[in-house]
Amino acid sequence: MQIAIAQLNIHIGNFESNKRKILNAIEEAQKQGADLICFSELATTGYPPLDLLDYPYFIEQANQLLNDVKMASGRIGVLIGAPRVNPELPGKNLYNSAFFFYEQKEIGFIDKALLPTYDVFDEYRYFEPAKSFRVFDFKGEKLAVTICEDIWDIIQDDPIYTFHPMDILMEYEPTLAINLSASPFHQDQRLERKKVLKANATRYDLPFFYINHVGAQTDLIFDGGSLVVGPSGEVFEEMPFFRESIKTFSLKELRERDGIGQVKPAERIEAIHNALVFGVKDFFSKLGFSKAILGLSGGLDSALVAAIACKSLGSENVHGLIMPSAFSSESSVRDAVELASRLKMTYDVIAIDQLYRGFVSELSRAFGETPFDVTEENLQARIRGMLLMAYSNKKGYVLLNTTNKSEMAVGYGTLYGDLCGSLSVIGDVYKTDVYLLAGFINRDQSFIPQSSILKPPSAELRPDQKDTDSLPDYALLDSILKLFIEKRKSVDEIAEKGFDKELVKKVVRLVNSSDFKRYQTAPVLRVSKKAFGYGRRMPLVAKA
Repeated sequence: MQIAIAQLNIHIGNFESNKRKILNAIEEAQKQGADLICFSELATTGYPPLDLLDYPYFIEQANQLLNDVKMASGRIGVLIGAPRVNPELPGKNLYNSAFFFYEQKEIGFIDKALLPTYDVFDEYRYFEPAKSFRVFDFKGEKLAVTICEDIWDIIQDDPIYTFHPMDILMEYEPTLAINLSASPFHQDQRLERKKVLKANATRYDLPFFYINHVGAQTDLIFDGGSLVVGPSGEVFEEMPFFRESIKTFSLKELRERDGIGQVKPAERIEAIHNALVFGVKDFFSKLGFSKAILGLSGGLDSALVAAIACKSLGSENVHGLIMPSAFSSESSVRDAVELASRLKMTYDVIAIDQLYRGFVSELSRAFGETPFDVTEENLQARIRGMLLMAYSNKKGYVLLNTTNKSEMAVGYGTLYGDLCGSLSVIGDVYKTDVYLLAGFINRDQSFIPQSSILKPPSAELRPDQKDTDSLPDYALLDSILKLFIEKRKSVDEIAEKGFDKELVKKVVRLVNSSDFKRYQTAPVLRVSKKAFGYGRRMPLVAKA
């Protein structure tokens, strides 16, 4: 049997576009001689459709597309993920299902059994878990079909489910396994996927076909990298990352030539860089925008975001706004101009001193002779935010936020100022990784000025200000933040690892007291296991 994998960039709710892609993929697979083509989880709707699933018209459109797919299945089997209406209430209205079509007939369907409800996943909000199991007989093979989470619990030391769907499917004596997936990127995910596939293949002694979604859906970045794994667990083929691909594989060859064609994995920083570039590009493409604007401070964070934006959108589509104040150093302005020149992006310089003095003068009527403090610092950031948003409105640019994860974690940013924007590009990148990403970008050509990398980080909102006036050194801060945010360790547990307990208390207090800011900031491109946003939901009024 010849089996085609189609990893496509599906646009949530764009049924006409999705239909063209799916039908074109079926046609291409037939040209390649495939007997069966497999698509990803919820390929008709895109993943995750969230509360669109509650709208009957959305499900009707998904069902119409599903019928179009069935009618295109003439001489080729089609396995595709789609929502299925639950005909037997009570229970949730839908199942997360996979449909099998052949010769313009529905051969059958299977439903997802294990519904993830953690981090960015909330499937039990919408779907009913599977109540029955089956395999599909097709051209002399028995296909055990599962959907994403159904095979993942096998590697957990502390499983969160009470059974493995594949254990049940093995009672039907399948000859191969197929998993339709929508597995979002994080920096360790590629290794975890291979670990999951290897564990399943060796446990069940079956070849596995793993079909992943590709495309950015706001904060979630799906990187593709679909896998074909032999019964011994060795990777037979790893499909491309961050781009669509349709490829046909010989099941006979897979069984005879196990363990060839593995793609060399990208280094961690390279993978993060590629994910961010892809995430920005797809965000703009799916929203129908082409041009971005961002503030250029002369510092490293804005330089990194500018470089990513230029690579994603093209330098001609990225505009920088340099907004110096009396507290900005001449070197910072020079660095910002030099960056724009090296990246070949356009820029404007608008000094904010006159605007700032106007605000201070008007507010002095209410504030009197009170001394300079964070109020005046935040005024500068908010003036810059207003200017950026004015450019965005007038010229149709999308504003990119340049705050890194370390700053966002401890609230080191001004609400309605430097925290504004439509997309947070590096909000899931710790400052220590910002330096590494800058080094990666500069590996062949020095796009980011060395002075932006080497100078001490500063918001430049008061004389001689440095980030370390308010925060620990970033290497120390990031180590504490990772233990608290990603590992969910307590103050005592973190202190036991050798960190000063009072410092840990301060950092944790800053994180917990800054949730109100993060609640109002732009969606963050997710590149770690625990990003701020939908995957980390905290009560704003808790005492933690």
